[in-house]
Amino acid sequence: MKRRLMFTLCAIALILSGCGRSAADGNDAASTPIPTGEPRRVIIDTDMAADDWMAILFLLQRPDIVVEAITVTGAGEAHCGPGTRHALELIALAGEREIPVACGSETPTQGEHVFPSGWRAAVDTLYGLTLPESAEEVSPESAVELLISIIRDAPGEITLLTLGPLTNVGEALQQAPALADDIAMIYVMGGAVEVGGNIHDRAIGNSVAEWNLYVDPHAAALTLASGAPLTFVPLDATNDAPVTRDFYEKLAARHTTPEATFVFDLLIQNRGFISSGGYYFWDPLAAAVVADESVVTLETRSLTIIETEGPTSGQTVVAGDGADVRVALAADRARFERLFLEALNRP
Repeated sequence: MKRRLMFTLCAIALILSGCGRSAADGNDAASTPIPTGEPRRVIIDTDMAADDWMAILFLLQRPDIVVEAITVTGAGEAHCGPGTRHALELIALAGEREIPVACGSETPTQGEHVFPSGWRAAVDTLYGLTLPESAEEVSPESAVELLISIIRDAPGEITLLTLGPLTNVGEALQQAPALADDIAMIYVMGGAVEVGGNIHDRAIGNSVAEWNLYVDPHAAALTLASGAPLTFVPLDATNDAPVTRDFYEKLAARHTTPEATFVFDLLIQNRGFISSGGYYFWDPLAAAVVADESVVTLETRSLTIIETEGPTSGQTVVAGDGADVRVALAADRARFERLFLEALNRP
């Protein structure tokens, strides 16, 4: 209710005084106005990694987005306990309440792929950062039950953003196949369509898959086969959105809200990663696409996922017998950074 009320007031004020615009940051172009109309109802399905935190805060700060629920996949980077706790704390940081949070399976639908243990330990401990405590409790429903119930109660109205392995989504679509017809759109941060993968672990020996789809390729295949409308934001687009020293300095100069300050503190903890050139706005870019598709270039591709174990497991393949998917093949980095900074610093 709070987000819908804020959006309505902003839409009225936009006509009178330009609500939704903030001062341009540095040498950036003028800020982008928030669209008017009914806010978009979104469920965030997440593995609660560090870039997920940034994506969640971005959407919680957008007055044109109503986050209906956060479902955590315990098969991703965070385990269920810390993952759901941190989700509730991010909601508290953003000044929101009564957004249900639930967790799903801590193992993939098939196979035994996992994220590196060091990564999981870092996100479980919030990289040593702190968030305000939340008085809210985790939903008694499982993530799959929560997904199914919310989408069924609002057919055609719910957009789903996935920021981790598709374990929860694949299971929900398998349990309730008709659900695919009730989803407005599923935006997937995952895959590598015309570029190489991002698994650089020599022990795994896979250079073609992206981590989210690699961890649970069967769930990804279930999602593709479901018939639900799909938009992939793969490495093809996120490679255009690195976390740079320049962005870090912009945020250092302008972090005027608790949300922006938390993201700045997170980037401080990851300065070495930024300097390495290997850190990208994977999930924040996908969240930005939900809010404003003009931040990427979209084309339709027919996609399948390789499920068999081996050096290509989890690979996204263009194939004539695949599912038709809208794919973000490039991103407008400057526009994304502007949208992201504006949202984080919105009072």
